[in-house]
Amino acid sequence: MGLGTERRLLDNDHSDTYTDDGDHSETGSGFVDDGPGILFDAEQESGQDPTVAPLMLRRLVARGGGGHARHGSRDLGGGDDNGGSQGGQSPFIPRPNPAMPVYVTIHRIRRLIVAAVDDNYTLEELRGPRLDRLIIRPLVERLYNPSDPAIVYALLANRVQFLRPRSHELLQQSVNESRAILCELLAIRILRRFHEDNTGRSGLLLLAHILVSGFDPCDAAPEAIRARRPQWAVQERGGHERKLTGLELAIISEAKLFIVSPACQRVVDAVYRGVVVYTPLSFVDILPDHYKHHPVSLYEPRRAAILNHHRLIVPQLRNLIELMHFIVLLVLYMLTVTHYGFGKHLAGVHVNTWETLFNIFAAGWVLEQFAAIVEHGWEVHAQNLWSFLDITFVFIYGAYGLVRTVELLVSSEAFYAMPLLCTAAPVLLTRIAFTLMPDNIVFIALHAMMRDFTRLTFIAIWCFAGFVMGLLLLSRTTGDETLSGSVTWATITKWLLWIWFGLDGTGIERAPEFHFFLGPTLIISFAFLGNTLFLTILVAILTNTFSRIISNASAEIQFRRAVLTFQGVKSDAIFSYPPPFNLLALIIMLPLKWFVGPVVFHHANVAVIRAINAPLLLLIGLWERRRVWARRGKTSRWLRKWRHFAGLNPHADIQVVFSAEPPPEVMDMLEKIDILNEVTVVDRELALRTPRDLSGAPSSTSMRRRKMSSDSSSLRRFEGADR
Repeated sequence: MGLGTERRLLDNDHSDTYTDDGDHSETGSGFVDDGPGILFDAEQESGQDPTVAPLMLRRLVARGGGGHARHGSRDLGGGDDNGGSQGGQSPFIPRPNPAMPVYVTIHRIRRLIVAAVDDNYTLEELRGPRLDRLIIRPLVERLYNPSDPAIVYALLANRVQFLRPRSHELLQQSVNESRAILCELLAIRILRRFHEDNTGRSGLLLLAHILVSGFDPCDAAPEAIRARRPQWAVQERGGHERKLTGLELAIISEAKLFIVSPACQRVVDAVYRGVVVYTPLSFVDILPDHYKHHPVSLYEPRRAAILNHHRLIVPQLRNLIELMHFIVLLVLYMLTVTHYGFGKHLAGVHVNTWETLFNIFAAGWVLEQFAAIVEHGWEVHAQNLWSFLDITFVFIYGAYGLVRTVELLVSSEAFYAMPLLCTAAPVLLTRIAFTLMPDNIVFIALHAMMRDFTRLTFIAIWCFAGFVMGLLLLSRTTGDETLSGSVTWATITKWLLWIWFGLDGTGIERAPEFHFFLGPTLIISFAFLGNTLFLTILVAILTNTFSRIISNASAEIQFRRAVLTFQGVKSDAIFSYPPPFNLLALIIMLPLKWFVGPVVFHHANVAVIRAINAPLLLLIGLWERRRVWARRGKTSRWLRKWRHFAGLNPHADIQVVFSAEPPPEVMDMLEKIDILNEVTVVDRELALRTPRDLSGAPSSTSMRRRKMSSDSSSLRRFEGADR
């Protein structure tokens, strides 16, 4: 019995309420200092509210000895986000204190979600005031545990499982999609509760621990379940094997609403800028160096080494480094194709200097892309905007390398490889545009439409091959040896392509030669299906994809930025070697790992990385220290002049008014005029009710007061207050 049954019970003025037992104590997690450059905050603030609102579901069995079945009125349904009850009639049951194992938490959440939703609901319906009061708020109060950071991970893990297509549950697929949406909404609410209850640097550290720390889904699972794990043998990581992060689950499940939430964006922005640092988890590392594992921590530049090689995996810096690598690749490519000698006398196929440099650097760049794919799998790598361009260039470069090797070994007069390499120019030039403008909504839409276009094109080619085969076999049945000898599959393909693009009608004119009736029938059928039906479907699907992305542009941009951030934190040591030095690391350092211990290999690896990247690391270290030590109140003379020049705007006075906080005397005067603690706003549910509903249920009307801190001009979160 799910939400549909609950609605029928409400219509009959009857409902059963079951709650959990236990209590939550307010505990904090301490953090210690771990090496230079890493700063752990002291004890963080914990949750404040020890109460739980009940969940109005008959299938939810009480846990433990403290839960009791209760009967409530029509207005039962849990409290608001701050723990208060909605109508004052909901009983409050203490939460369990200890954090449950991840395996138990995952199945507990799945049991609650399956019981809560047994019908198809859209995102707008689940976010509506009625279902928000009946389902989301009670579940948030039931699941939120200040001492259990794995709740968000467990919710996202259930979302991934609900979205997984299963052939034996086709009838339940739409219901599972609704359950996946509910998991995302609950994850947003619970992460927001963590964000509101834990402020400052300790709060940022806790949020980062929730999103980017690894959790083992089989934690405390039965041995029979652990033995069924399909993942093949992984690399030793000192107890951090087989773990995934909440942010990775949000990316592969495309939980864009979750990623765009303020709490998640705070962590993503901190990781992107290198404020939050950690040792990432990966599936496979080509050059593994797992001697040290740094937990999630806050970075302090003044305590770090001047040549800190860990800064090479900061996403903001990593994106700039990869951009420089690609620019070098593009320059070498242009020099190679322009100096090959087209239009001149070719004295055999010789390898010039530019081609040699390009091949060496491109091989290192391809190795870097391969390491990026195997690090988190293709499912995560495919979310990158330019992933399809990189794969296309890798295939072109691989074909060029194969043909070029055959040319050098077999024939000295052929030159088929270089024309093949020239076809990579559109890919490389387009890729540089994607890299320079990753937040452009047009490129984001193009990436999504390319997936739909590729899928539809594959289906079209499959059907297209059937027409080619049918016409080819039909030509063999005419008995005309001239026709069967002159008309090949390439000729038929050319005729059909011309018809598809509307360029030429030769195929229609020669169709009776295949058969007086069946030949024209096949050709005309292809023309109708190709030009009319398929193109209409293609345009409709691409238009729908583009409009969906444009309508939610902000979430799409933030989602792609989260993907770049997550992929920018590299675990494999091969990324610390720039191309083509990564080839040498693969040839020298990887065999060395098997002959020395982990301590010796770690020190040797760090020494080589610092030696190769010494100028870059020195520049990064000095820049970060200069940025931290710079006084905020003092600006340079040229910066003041630039601000004065930029202020020559007829509307600049409006910006000046809001550029700084009002002085204390103005704030005191405004506080005397309008006391914000007395300003009330109507609850969203109350605002959506009709006048008849308001007159019929005055006791269920709730008001919330705005609270404003004395040191900030922004309105804080709403606190519950019954009127």
